[in-house]
Amino acid sequence: MRKLIEERTEASADNRFYKINPRVSDIPDKYSKEYNGVKLLTLGTVETAGSGCVCPEHVMLRRIINSLVLHRGDVVILDMEAGLEHLGRGTTEGMDMFIVVIEPGARSIQTYKNVKRLAEELGVHQVHVVANKVRDEKDEAFIQDRIPPEDLLGMVHYNPEIMEADREGSSPYDYSAAAVEEIRKIKTKIDKSNMPGMEKV
Repeated sequence: MRKLIEERTEASADNRFYKINPRVSDIPDKYSKEYNGVKLLTLGTVETAGSGCVCPEHVMLRRIINSLVLHRGDVVILDMEAGLEHLGRGTTEGMDMFIVVIEPGARSIQTYKNVKRLAEELGVHQVHVVANKVRDEKDEAFIQDRIPPEDLLGMVHYNPEIMEADREGSSPYDYSAAAVEEIRKIKTKIDKSNMPGMEKV
């Protein structure tokens, strides 16, 4: 929605200066899809190579998140792309908790450590882990040896039914009762943490 971003931030190809506090209070209600009381906002990403700086877009994103968390008191769940860009840009500042989804591998463990370090710098002290695609006891032991027990929310095991749901473009919720049960246990642990408002989700 480049025109909206240009309108609110006053950024354009001819103007390198832009507002860092654009008006965004109307955006969640105006542009979200709602289902069962849950509103979904899909926030864009870089679509073409060499498209230039996306700083105005990040300013809008940051303002929208801050507006939801600080001014409306909503429970906000961000599903972010893999990587550390959001942390580097401070887009996620003000969150209560980060949940890092990892796999049983050394690079995933390192990603968790990097997220934890950057989160502390942003003032977010709760960084938890969900281990995904766990195949066997060896994978379980690998995770448990490297993730502190207080940070590990649970594990979702490797499951062909989940892969089938992905191929069909369907929700895993409808394909695998086993995966749903594992995720319910993770949710229960989140509910028991010091997350204000999460018991309502």
